[in-house]
Amino acid sequence: MTTTRDKMIAGAADLMSRRGVNATSMRNVVRHTATPRGSISHHFPGGKQQMIAEAVTFAGKQVSIPLERAMNERGVIGGLRAFVASWRRQLEATGFEAGCPVLAVAVDRYVGEASDRDDETAQQHLLDLADGVFADWRQIMRSALLREGVAAERAERLATLVVASIEGTVAMCRANRSADALDQVQEELETVLSSALARTPG
Repeated sequence: MTTTRDKMIAGAADLMSRRGVNATSMRNVVRHTATPRGSISHHFPGGKQQMIAEAVTFAGKQVSIPLERAMNERGVIGGLRAFVASWRRQLEATGFEAGCPVLAVAVDRYVGEASDRDDETAQQHLLDLADGVFADWRQIMRSALLREGVAAERAERLATLVVASIEGTVAMCRANRSADALDQVQEELETVLSSALARTPG
């Protein structure tokens, strides 16, 4: 059962993916999710900082859980295809309006509500959270590559390449209003990964 709190966190993540961090105000989240304004202080005593932080964690898990499942069940190439397909679905379902809320945190300077006291501390905390999410996605990819015999250092570099490529391409697709770049990047990543897997012993 989805609670009001869960609905607000998911709504904040959705707004961040469409408009960025600064446009994701408490008031806009309430309007976007059709939730009671009085529930803000109850569910998020830490205000906007807390809500954005929890939205980042939520958004990270929305990717990491299915990504890990796909890598475990389908292997590196199949997992990559599922990863790309999930981003393509989101882009197309939102008319290329929604990108990655975690990337939004990484590129958008945090500006709090009027009651917030320390935007700089909040900014650093949010960047740390975003960095942790990207690291989690890379680790999932790295672990899948290691299972298929890729050496540790190469697996680390390839995992970073995949995550960075997809994140950047999602932004390009939003600007172009087309998934063509995602298709091109997927094809090249499959080539690179297949080559690395072909060189593994056994």
